[in-house]
Amino acid sequence: MSSQQVSVAGRTLRVSNLDKVLYPATGTTKGEVLTYYVTHAEQILPELADRPVTRIRWPEGVTGAHFFEKNLPSGAPDWLPRVTLPTPGSSRGHTHLTFPLVTDLAVLVYLVNLGSLELHVPQWRVDDDGAALPPDRLVVDLDPGPGAGLRECSRVALLVRERLEAVGLGPRPVTSGSKGMQLYAGLEGTRGADEVSAVTKALAEKLAEDHPDLVTARMSKSLRSHKVFLDWSQNNGAKTTICPWSLRARERPQVALPREWAEVEAAASGEADLEQITMDRV
Repeated sequence: MSSQQVSVAGRTLRVSNLDKVLYPATGTTKGEVLTYYVTHAEQILPELADRPVTRIRWPEGVTGAHFFEKNLPSGAPDWLPRVTLPTPGSSRGHTHLTFPLVTDLAVLVYLVNLGSLELHVPQWRVDDDGAALPPDRLVVDLDPGPGAGLRECSRVALLVRERLEAVGLGPRPVTSGSKGMQLYAGLEGTRGADEVSAVTKALAEKLAEDHPDLVTARMSKSLRSHKVFLDWSQNNGAKTTICPWSLRARERPQVALPREWAEVEAAASGEADLEQITMDRV
């Protein structure tokens, strides 16, 4: 059935084009993508809670045209929670943008039905009045350059963990569903984004100084060969990272998947391989 009316979290929604293939390499359909998000709603909803959500929409699938969407579509239902926030600088002439807040499964299904394969969120939340709070987590994005992969990312992840644990922060690893991984460490929410960015930049630069054969803290692609780029800039208040448990719009339906440190340790030592996981294996 290509289209049907469903009841989700007390809301009546129409989901459409369920037979449309969104990942041609695997034949994965829109209906299967929706089923993935519904099945794993218990995991992803807490990751989205109180964070304004930006979406990358691929209405014709991963081989078709796509667009990055921040503003809530004008045809969104009145019941859908939202927050209007000032934009840093200009965003296509907008001084403010209205973002969806994914408070329950109905909102999640609505957004995914629009072709929102990827869900991205900032490192901060909003309060009950819709005001932006200071970041409640720090992120270090590990991006492997040519000749490097998840094994090298795992080795670097252990170095980052050691430095963060030394200052009382316990990070958790997430394979990005693309090439590398992210490490997230919870914060008390007492420092602004600029301060968190500065601290993370200093960490990245120190690791690059101590391990120049493995780590770079500079964005230049010419410096990344066989190294892992520690991208500290994702802590900027205007930036977002892929939400854990979100799908990625790659050739296959890979997941930004939280991992156990034991998996990372095994990959770093060469005892096992760490790989990006597709939604059918979660």
